[in-house]
Amino acid sequence: MLVRLLYASRAVDTSSAAVEDILAQSRQHNAACGITGVLCYGGGVFLQAIEGGRSAVSELYGHIQRDPRHKDVELLYFDEIEERRFSGWTMGQVNLGKINQSILLKYSEKPELDPYAVSGRVSLALLQDLMATAAVIGRG
Repeated sequence: MLVRLLYASRAVDTSSAAVEDILAQSRQHNAACGITGVLCYGGGVFLQAIEGGRSAVSELYGHIQRDPRHKDVELLYFDEIEERRFSGWTMGQVNLGKINQSILLKYSEKPELDPYAVSGRVSLALLQDLMATAAVIGRG
């Protein structure tokens, strides 16, 4: 059974090297576990959608909750799904510094990433919009 999970967290270390390390580890681990998804990072905040088998996704989310590189981990959305939306990415990355701020403003009060202030469905819609505008990089 496939599931999709969306969560938010705050980075403990906001350096670009630390974020790149998280992405590199995600890509390596996720491919081996059949997990796909997309990671959006901006202003010290992660917004991540992960998809895959229920057990694999649950195990990964538990690992993220215990990971000392993340704090304020919050589940935003969870659903059983019929098909993946992020199947082309072992962990795609959105660089918020290079997107049109109006996309962020479309989904929130301010043009900044704040998944803690909106619903999980709104955060998922934002990720889908970012995919549609080709803001996601780092396929496979």
